[in-house]
Amino acid sequence: MRYGLIQTWRRGAFEISTDPKRLPLPRVHALLAATYWAEAIPLAVVRRALKHSLNFGLYDTSHSGDAVLTGFARIISDYATFAYVCDVVIAPEHRGQRLGSWLMECILAHPQLQQLRRWYLATLDAQPLYAQFGFIPVPEPERHMEIRRPGLYRDAEFISRWLAARGEAQPDAHD
Repeated sequence: MRYGLIQTWRRGAFEISTDPKRLPLPRVHALLAATYWAEAIPLAVVRRALKHSLNFGLYDTSHSGDAVLTGFARIISDYATFAYVCDVVIAPEHRGQRLGSWLMECILAHPQLQQLRRWYLATLDAQPLYAQFGFIPVPEPERHMEIRRPGLYRDAEFISRWLAARGEAQPDAHD
């Protein structure tokens, strides 16, 4: 995060933090790659997305040793007028504990995201979760447009060109 304001919230054995140094990239990648919206996402793409986002890691601290990443969300914002909520995911074994609701509460409470004119998100099946925070279907959908590229992460040739255009190395076998 460019502005450097790290926030932490605690609830029982769980903790939410915006500290980018705590995020285990392989675990974030695994959580996202298991979703319908980021299936087959390359590790290099996740790395780049995290670098340019305000990231919220949700950790289970009940285990001895290191905290375990059990949820994640990221915000893309100009920190003045607009924020896009994306990649909200809770590990399957931790669903049903209202952790997604708590994660959204913390996101909306972050001091650098106050007074924004517009928040946006897209979801296939979590409308009730987001509605409790004031999100509504897009009024006048005819005004909103997008470019959609389903299956893009499965296109090895595109990923190769994408990485080359950015001067990044090709992913190795575990990327």
